[in-house]
Amino acid sequence: MTFRLDGFDLDAFVAATLAEDMGEGGDVTSSAVIPADARFAAVMDSRDAITVCGLEIAAAFFRHLDPAAQVTMAVHDGERVSPGTALMRVTGNARALLTAERSALNTVQHLSGVATLTARYVDAIADGGATLLDTRKTIPGLRRLEKYATRTGGAKNHRMGLWDAAMIKDNHVAVAGGVGPAAALAKAAGIADIIVEVDRIDQIEPAIVAGATHLLLDNMDPDMLRAAVAIVAGRLPTEASGGVTLETIGAIARTGVRYVSVGRITQSAPAADIGLDFATI
Repeated sequence: MTFRLDGFDLDAFVAATLAEDMGEGGDVTSSAVIPADARFAAVMDSRDAITVCGLEIAAAFFRHLDPAAQVTMAVHDGERVSPGTALMRVTGNARALLTAERSALNTVQHLSGVATLTARYVDAIADGGATLLDTRKTIPGLRRLEKYATRTGGAKNHRMGLWDAAMIKDNHVAVAGGVGPAAALAKAAGIADIIVEVDRIDQIEPAIVAGATHLLLDNMDPDMLRAAVAIVAGRLPTEASGGVTLETIGAIARTGVRYVSVGRITQSAPAADIGLDFATI
């Protein structure tokens, strides 16, 4: 299986990551300690209960350094597994596998961590009727991968970047002179999707009248969210955002908002505990 993701160059990512790790001298430890023709078998397994993400990307690191490596997937991205579950088995040149090990593990640990935390938030709003959204709070250079991981965990992607929708936030409002003028300017510019952030009830109607197509209800408590949803009355999608935690998201989702966005699923997700254990063939 070849991993494909729109806007993401897997070969370039793998090559750049390995180049960063190997530098100009290569893996001096493996070169010194491991015979050139030695072969190893390895099992990648999870030490935590996780939602798996990034296995095909991890496999690409092994195949990059040993094109003849045999990789067998025991599970697939999106599966929820218990501690001790084998994720992948790989056999090949020992030097190549050892050199690729850290890059492969770093990637799958990070992406599985994002997917796992995302799945916890998705579970927390399962009975609330709202959809979880991610944000642009991603590590520079890894946005496509991290947003893939949030989808794997069950969330829906918000805008990918600055280019695919207007998002008018408080600083834009301050410069433009209000939510109404800001939304009107975006509409006049021919932008189809205009997300307007409001943090007060009295900003809702001016934003809608001026052309907003989506309202981001920022840092509102559940009572205020319910009032905002009633005023909008289904005229456009509503999104709750700001300070959302696993403890508060359930109540927020039950206010009637269509979406809840959470930056911490990418910004603060802990790495999954995944290891790679080698055994000489």
